[in-house]
Amino acid sequence: MTDFYSSAWRRTVAMLALALPSLAGAQCSRDIQVPVSAIGASVVVNGASISGIYPDLLRSLGAKAGCNFIFTAVPRARLEAMFEAGKADLLIPASSTPRRDQHGLFIPMLGNRPLLISLQGTRAPINTMQDLIERRELRVALVRGYDYGASYQALAKDLSSQGRLFYEVDALSVARLMQSGFIDATIMGPTILAGVAQNDARVYGLVDRLRLEALPELPWGMSGVYLSRKSLTAEDQATLRELLEKAGRSGVLMEGFQRHHRQELLSLSIRPR
Repeated sequence: MTDFYSSAWRRTVAMLALALPSLAGAQCSRDIQVPVSAIGASVVVNGASISGIYPDLLRSLGAKAGCNFIFTAVPRARLEAMFEAGKADLLIPASSTPRRDQHGLFIPMLGNRPLLISLQGTRAPINTMQDLIERRELRVALVRGYDYGASYQALAKDLSSQGRLFYEVDALSVARLMQSGFIDATIMGPTILAGVAQNDARVYGLVDRLRLEALPELPWGMSGVYLSRKSLTAEDQATLRELLEKAGRSGVLMEGFQRHHRQELLSLSIRPR
């Protein structure tokens, strides 16, 4: 089983924090509020404990820069609402979308691409969103609060009008529905589904049965961190932006994903910025 809490990963993050030069005079003016929801290896919620690639990175970098991050666990849809209302200082991790751009400043960290995910079988390939819309026998589940742009939202609307769409609170719920055969497919980054499948006995082994298909309407984009324009001062935005941009250029996040996932899974959905 993949170890999200490996000492090797923590040493890598700590070494990066030491390698980054101190930001001249930079220090956050207050604690930075970061509500999060579980999302594969990126954010791991285990009761009151919150860790994973992004929280571990922020804690290590924040200690050097004088920024203290306070993490709390909330459902993804609530997290999106909190960010839009200015009640969350950061939105992590998140794909860049026009709607989110209205509320925050996006810091790209990785290239990413959501895929159509189903279980291996004999069905004909699905090459476009229109193919999926026309395959009315296929039931689809999405995570409420995930957003991969206008085409994704339009597809969700079409599937919902056909009575084929089920919204779930998190990726684990989607994985359990797929394992049980209640749904046939989902759309998300495959590392998200693989992360929960590797760390929950109820869906353990699911990752070895996944079928991944790219859709042209969901091209490569960027994933990273949004800084709130509503809740953060201009000075804190500048401090956090510099900190995160240096971390993004370092490649440490890509190294984190490589520690947790097979290369063939990453090559389809994750690449350096």
